[in-house]
Amino acid sequence: MPTDWRDFLDQAIDDRFSQLVAIRRHLHAHPELSGQERDTSLYLYQLLSDLHFDVRMGPEGCGLIVDDRSKPAVSRVAIRADIDALHIHDAKQVDYRSQNEGVMHACGHDAHTATVFGAITALKALQASGELPWDVSFRGIFQPAEETCAGATSMIQAGALEDVSSLIAVHMDPTRRVGHVGFRAGVLTANCDEMEIVISGRGGHAARPHEASDPIAAAAQLVNALYLFIPRVTDSQDAVVVTIGKIDGGDHANVIPERVTLRGTIRTLDQVVRRKTMEHISRIASSVAQTSETKINVQFGLGCKSVVNDAKVVQILRLAARDVLEPAGVEEIPRPSMGSEDFAFYLEQVPGAMIRLGSTSDRVGGSGLHTPTFDIDEESLRIGARILARSVVYLADPDRERRLEENQASGVW
Repeated sequence: MPTDWRDFLDQAIDDRFSQLVAIRRHLHAHPELSGQERDTSLYLYQLLSDLHFDVRMGPEGCGLIVDDRSKPAVSRVAIRADIDALHIHDAKQVDYRSQNEGVMHACGHDAHTATVFGAITALKALQASGELPWDVSFRGIFQPAEETCAGATSMIQAGALEDVSSLIAVHMDPTRRVGHVGFRAGVLTANCDEMEIVISGRGGHAARPHEASDPIAAAAQLVNALYLFIPRVTDSQDAVVVTIGKIDGGDHANVIPERVTLRGTIRTLDQVVRRKTMEHISRIASSVAQTSETKINVQFGLGCKSVVNDAKVVQILRLAARDVLEPAGVEEIPRPSMGSEDFAFYLEQVPGAMIRLGSTSDRVGGSGLHTPTFDIDEESLRIGARILARSVVYLADPDRERRLEENQASGVW
């Protein structure tokens, strides 16, 4: 029989595990793109309302802010999940394969959602039975539009961080096996800026290119120049990734078009390097425009800053993971990822941290994020929910600072 609040918490999550799997599979089979997550939000709203949470819908019916019904809280610990999917064809042959052709949960957002659902429902059960060791007030944030870097900002504007003292999250990691979790204090992910490059030329007949100013030829030169020269003007010890992900131009094989549009991203870890890279791109574009007799306009759009994990919150998450996992499963992340996360917007306002949750096993998983065969071992849902729920309790501990100092002094960290 359980004898400690942690045992009761684990039992509550185990009791709900089959439901977590069912929720994850339902979401995987019914994915919705960024900004269109209304059915997903309504599905979660109904589940959580039935469990007597206070639930507020996000802007335009996308996303949820979910509170326990404790006495009015001046300090809540929040857990964030993301609920949007990607424009990717689901190539898996499983019962929960996407039923929305060309749309797929290929980044684990369905699993993040199920994991947070498990954590907050287990906490609520212990809160109701009086088995938590101290007062704990918590919030679940189920945000839309992470993939477009718009969801966090909209949820903040809707009040997601009101009365929140700290914020935590997990991200599925197919490079780690189930039972292993990665931790990193400080910079976790890269700055990510979108760019749009419009190349305007003079159209003409494919047989007479000398009478035109070919924007396709200029686009080819520009992409090659960016990939060749950006690394050559950047210190080799500074991380920079420039990628063109979309090229749009032309309608006919025998017509030189008047315009080509390129869209891509810039990823950096340092603000000075970020600014210099944008300057280099603009200078290279100007040179290509001159040699190709075209006009090239470069615009840098909405970007995500780096996720910067708060060191003390990481300590708490690590402490929770040590309760749940074997010692070898608690791993340090040696360097930041060049991926990006709009979780960064929350951390500009409250201390928090994100951890990488191993999701691969011999049975399932192994395909990378944003791939058509991405899948997870669902045992990771149980592990993630246990770590998150424990972390909420530890973060709410009125004597937290002393406990952290004791653990640090004893060499646990």
